[in-house]
Amino acid sequence: MTEGPLIGISTYLETAARWGVWELEAALLPSGYPRLVQRAGGLAVMLPPDAPERAAAAVARLDGLVIAGGPDVDPSRYGAARDPRTGPPAPARDAWELALIGAALAAGVPLLGICRGMQLLNVALGGTLVQHLDGHAEVVGVFGGHPVAPVPGTRYAAAVPEATTVPTYHHQAVDRLGTGLVPSAHAADGTVEAVELPTAPWVVGVQWHPEMADDLRVVRALVEAASAARSVPDPA
Repeated sequence: MTEGPLIGISTYLETAARWGVWELEAALLPSGYPRLVQRAGGLAVMLPPDAPERAAAAVARLDGLVIAGGPDVDPSRYGAARDPRTGPPAPARDAWELALIGAALAAGVPLLGICRGMQLLNVALGGTLVQHLDGHAEVVGVFGGHPVAPVPGTRYAAAVPEATTVPTYHHQAVDRLGTGLVPSAHAADGTVEAVELPTAPWVVGVQWHPEMADDLRVVRALVEAASAARSVPDPA
């Protein structure tokens, strides 16, 4: 399959986007995300927020799915009161991406959650989040870095078997794991830095931002899983 599998990436809707003489609402995605998919051998397509009931139709056209980073998940989604340090809600994006995750899980479509995407995957499966965590986003607007260590025997460890330093920018993290999820990497302070769903064909979440680095191994694993899934014929 020389053209590569089709990988959808969730996007932002922003109301103050500017280009040329225009300042309009726009569907935005940092270019690192599609470039990451492309460099790993996939075809990237952007998925702007839509009606949640259309998520299954969108996912049915994809070979793989990436839920991108972004704003904090609304604490009401996991039954928690809002911490004063939690960012403003993004209800349309929460609803759309939760629907995309649900559709991908139901259809067995390979899924990678990045930062917020990992947190939302955890929430989708009934987990909760730590609403504020010090030390993982030290300078506003600047990516930091710290080592993460894989958990032996996991899918993540199969792709990245050694401890690596990863680009990080987050102030929230997984608290109680969602149903079926297992941790597959940790930071030195014990923070869960990657999760996966062993009962699914390929579902992984990473708390860091691989789109800000040159290590393609996690996304190549997604692309390989998507290619394998695409090559399996539908049952008659």
